Amino acid sequence: MKTIRLWDVPTRLFHWLLVLAVVGSVVTIKLGSSWMDWHERFGLAVIGLLSFRLVWGVAGSTYARFTGFVPGPGAVVAYLRGQWQGVGHNPLGALSVLALIGLFGFQAVTGLFANDDIAFDGPLASLVSSGWSNTLSSWHRQAEWYLYGLVALHVLAVMYYTHVKKDNLVRPMVTGRKVVPGEQAEDAKGGGWLAFIVAVAIAAGVVWVANGGLVPPPPPTQDLGW
Repeated sequence: MKTIRLWDVPTRLFHWLLVLAVVGSVVTIKLGSSWMDWHERFGLAVIGLLSFRLVWGVAGSTYARFTGFVPGPGAVVAYLRGQWQGVGHNPLGALSVLALIGLFGFQAVTGLFANDDIAFDGPLASLVSSGWSNTLSSWHRQAEWYLYGLVALHVLAVMYYTHVKKDNLVRPMVTGRKVVPGEQAEDAKGGGWLAFIVAVAIAAGVVWVANGGLVPPPPPTQDLGW
């Protein structure tokens, strides 16, 4: 057994900031229309965080890279047979992470074009017709329930591994370190400051575009002097 550096600081920050952003999104939508501006801000935060994670999945450290944990069918079969060995996300956990990223992304993107049938429009709603905005709003509301189910499964899986299999998955996401078997397990490498700055810059650019940065402003109203 040996202790290795598993999750780098940016990966851990992404994880916990995403939790806060999603909780904020849920709370604000439940509080009603007066909180819709904050709901939009939390949604943009989710888009920024997911954009960062996609870049970090390429430029980050060893166990944060998609090439390091995205499983093939053989890995999934080996895991189900109890034959898989590895560090970081196991194959089923990796599939869960990918599903969460995909569904959170879908939820956030549809929210950009959605409306609440009262006074709120997403920052990119003007780019689509009212019919499409209504359709995307419907998808946005329906996907909420799929997210609840997927998040619940994710939490239950973490509790199962922690309390039944005695494999604490939460502590490494806080400390970044984990005790693992085998002499071949190595500390995470890569993902330095340059990669972090590039990932943050790309995420900031995506948020700017998502917030309507490229949408032309509406024409000024004419004062007829009446």
